[in-house]
Amino acid sequence: MTWWCTGIRWKDGRPAIGWYGEGRGERTSAPAYGQRLAFTASGERHCLGVRRAGRRTPCPTAALVPGRAGNAQCAECARLDRSFSVAADTNAADPRTYRVYLAWFGPGMVKVGITAEERGSARLLEQGAVAWAWLGRGPLMATRRTEELLRAALGVPDRIAYARKRAVRAQLPPGPDRAREVAELHARAAALPGWPDSLERVECEVVDHAGAFGLAGLPAAERVLTEMVPGGAVVGRLVGAAGPDLHFEDGLVVDTRLLAGWELTAPAAGAVTSVPLAEIPSAAGAPAEQDGLF
Repeated sequence: MTWWCTGIRWKDGRPAIGWYGEGRGERTSAPAYGQRLAFTASGERHCLGVRRAGRRTPCPTAALVPGRAGNAQCAECARLDRSFSVAADTNAADPRTYRVYLAWFGPGMVKVGITAEERGSARLLEQGAVAWAWLGRGPLMATRRTEELLRAALGVPDRIAYARKRAVRAQLPPGPDRAREVAELHARAAALPGWPDSLERVECEVVDHAGAFGLAGLPAAERVLTEMVPGGAVVGRLVGAAGPDLHFEDGLVVDTRLLAGWELTAPAAGAVTSVPLAEIPSAAGAPAEQDGLF
């Protein structure tokens, strides 16, 4: 029975690797920081179908997916996925309560976003937010309007590239400085006029994920996986994780979105990392200014 990797899920504040077996459902395995990880890609990368409301519908054609694609879905399954999606603005009637958040990823890297209240902080962990705070809560459309208002008024984007986040993750300012930057932006946001009447304001309470991500003593990211290939192996000691990224002791970063859709098996004895990698620009050369929208 084949179990296909589905990437990282964050459960109870910890990273877990997801697995899907057709006809057997889904399961997870939770690696620990300090643990040696070793795996190799077997066969070919397949579309994972559509996951909705906690259930996954397999791809009807078991389509193959390119190794460098950030999403393990074929074009048709991706289209179906986005046809009923809050993120794609195709599910505006969602009756759940939503929250607006302010997320900090590094100096000059802040974004505003929304997430379903029932998900708690899962969305912030999935994005790799190092520090964050709630801004308000209310109906979906009210939170969406607030998100757009704050993005325009504060000059922050709705998305920040993972490449920028991982380049600075090992060289962040101390926790109090992170909290102060988030609190200052929270105060600026709260003072803005035009918030929808149906949105309940939330007082500033900054949460820091440095402990959950294992950032203390994290080695600088030097190389990043660009794709898995049949027979390619990743071997090393896991020291941290943030968003979809696994950080290894030797400076390797594995974006688990590129593991999704592969069958991963144990490599041969004595195996070493043998997958395509790219150098990561040093944090010193990373821009500190906030970009526009991506």
